[in-house]
Amino acid sequence: MGEQNWLVTNEGRCEAWAETSAPADWIQPYRLYRFLTDLEDLLTAIADDRLRLQGIAPLVRKLLASSDWLQMMPCEPDPDTGWEVSILYDEPFFPLTVQLVGWAPGRKSPIHNHGSWGVVALLRGQEKNTFWRRSPTPQSPDKLQRVGEQVLNVGDILGLMPDAIHQVEVLGDSPTVSFNVYGETNYDQRFEFDIQKHTAHIF
Repeated sequence: MGEQNWLVTNEGRCEAWAETSAPADWIQPYRLYRFLTDLEDLLTAIADDRLRLQGIAPLVRKLLASSDWLQMMPCEPDPDTGWEVSILYDEPFFPLTVQLVGWAPGRKSPIHNHGSWGVVALLRGQEKNTFWRRSPTPQSPDKLQRVGEQVLNVGDILGLMPDAIHQVEVLGDSPTVSFNVYGETNYDQRFEFDIQKHTAHIF
C-alpha cells in the first residue's frame, strides 16, 4: 500500500501531509474494537478537527495493515445506482460511522460535503477527487468555485474538514472500494450542490 496522506481544508485546498506508516511494535492483531476505542480517546483528547485528522490517519493505517479481512470484504456497487455502502460500525448516540464504500467504473458522485470531518482510505481501484469552495454572489449565494483535484491510489488517505466540498470520480475500468470514517454529522450543514444552477440542498 502507498503511504501518502492528504488533507482537504474547509476552503477546498488539498495539502500533502507527512507520510505515515503503521508502527512496527504494535500488538497484533489490531482489531476494529481497539481502533474504535483509540479513536474515541483521541476525539476526547483533541477538539481541533485538523489535529484530529492528523491523529486519525496513523490509526487507520494501523488497522488496515493488520486487518486483511477489510481487503477481502465484498462491496459490490449496485448495478442501478453505481455505488454501495457497507456499514461496519454505526451505534446510536455515538458520533462515529465506519463503512466501506464501493463505486462502479465510470461513476461520478454529486458535488457534496459531509457536515463532519471524514477520513477516506482507498483500498481498491483509483479515484479522482475534485475540490470546490463556496464563491457566493448576491444573485447566486450557493455558487461554487473549483479549487483543484487529487487522484487517490490504493493506500492513499484523504482527510476532509467539515466544510470541505468534493466530488468523487472513478478512474479506469475497475471499481473502487474505500474505508471511510466520519464524525458526528451536522445534517443542517450537509449539502449536495448543482454546479450548473448554483444551488444547494440539504441531504
